[in-house]
Amino acid sequence: MANDETKKGGNIAAIATMFALFFMIAFVTNFASPMGVIAKNQFNASNALSQLGNAANFIAYLFMGIPGGLILKRKGYKFTALTAVAVGFAGLAIQLVSGYVSSFPVYVAGAFIAGFSMCMLNLVTNPLLNTLGGGGKKGNQLVQFGCSLNSVGATLSPIVLGKLIGDITKDTSFGDARPALLIAMGIFAVAFFIVALSGIPEPHMETAEEKAARLSGGTSVFKDIAATLKFRHFTFGALAIFFYIVIEVGVPAMGMLYMTDTKTLSEEAVPVELVKAENEKADAAEKAAMAAAKAAGEKYVKAVGKPGEKFVEYKTVQENGAEVGRKLTKEYSASYVGATVAGVVCGAYWFLMMCGRLLGGAVGGKISSRVQVSFLATLGIALLLVAICLPLNMVTILGNQFPLSMAFMAAVGICTSVMWGGIFNMAAEGLGKYVPMGSGIFMAMVFGGILIPVQGLIADKMGILNSYWLSIGLLAYVLVYALILSRPAKRAE
Repeated sequence: MANDETKKGGNIAAIATMFALFFMIAFVTNFASPMGVIAKNQFNASNALSQLGNAANFIAYLFMGIPGGLILKRKGYKFTALTAVAVGFAGLAIQLVSGYVSSFPVYVAGAFIAGFSMCMLNLVTNPLLNTLGGGGKKGNQLVQFGCSLNSVGATLSPIVLGKLIGDITKDTSFGDARPALLIAMGIFAVAFFIVALSGIPEPHMETAEEKAARLSGGTSVFKDIAATLKFRHFTFGALAIFFYIVIEVGVPAMGMLYMTDTKTLSEEAVPVELVKAENEKADAAEKAAMAAAKAAGEKYVKAVGKPGEKFVEYKTVQENGAEVGRKLTKEYSASYVGATVAGVVCGAYWFLMMCGRLLGGAVGGKISSRVQVSFLATLGIALLLVAICLPLNMVTILGNQFPLSMAFMAAVGICTSVMWGGIFNMAAEGLGKYVPMGSGIFMAMVFGGILIPVQGLIADKMGILNSYWLSIGLLAYVLVYALILSRPAKRAE
């Protein structure tokens, strides 16, 4: 009885530690979207290039997925978690340096290194929670509760950055993100000591017999990979994870770009006639605002249009002390609401994902992963279709004014909520001793995030909302996987 109580207490401590790591993964990963908006403004980058930080974070999974699985198998969960936290601290430190040197490549390098950390943390949290829950519906239930805390971190990340940085302009730089990066580094430092002091079970560490077989050449990494991929439902599941990452991150990332969409205009390319014509278009209210600013000795910065209309930022042209025209410097799209409001709306996406995961965890013991994933994939397709087809219409919710289509974008968070845990649960079913290698392959497939700049490229060519057609196509595959391809054809002995 005493041993059972000790084991139960150890399991509770291990579960709590894994939940904390789930929070960290999303909080740091989601720095990439607001940082991408800064890059777009500071370096005049395209939508595609602005997502390189996101891509670098996920490309790291390709390089660390399999090696991370081997580290997990040979060194165990605790060693892997400690290494991951240390690497994550280093990646954030490099991103912090990018603010001092104003270098986009240095930021991308830091995001790439941080991606190694996120990959290893995912390797630890998902299989261990699934195992502690006994696999099946209960294992999925624990993973969903962990994913709920992951969503808390994801929700707070864009909101915290938005509040700390404020509205992003052409003068905003990576240096303005220093406070948020320092907060994240502090979280990693505390997490290192928490993990170091925690008792974490090691159910999947290689046995003495397995180590002897490996050293004698009886088994190898390539044999284990090949053996794992023979499970057809797992292989299709790995592809589903590849696509899911693009959906989960790409939907709010494109939403952030849509709500902060601007275009820098060349001052030299604006003819004098156009300058004067633009000046003549200014309405009486705007002229009154300019006069009031002048009387107060303040500088009038930009002409703000009505919500849902384009407006421009300009510099005045003066001759003999009198204004004769304007030089246009930046055009704001009709969907522009500023980084702070955009961060709140995108934060709502992650908040709804958290709600969906809490609900998924609550019903996970009764409703299978297959039913949950298939239903929510269908709902996600419907919501994105509405977001694409809706005409631009500004709405006000809780004091924040933003495009109505973005409310449907945020609602997709409910749909992506249980997909990660659900797909992992279906794909890992029946893998047995191949679970660690399967986890490694899964983490490698997270490099699907490399397609996010491709979605940015589609946004550049076809419009930001039209880039959601890619998300719809990928959701269709997830639906097919859940309904048909996820059913195991065989199980490990």
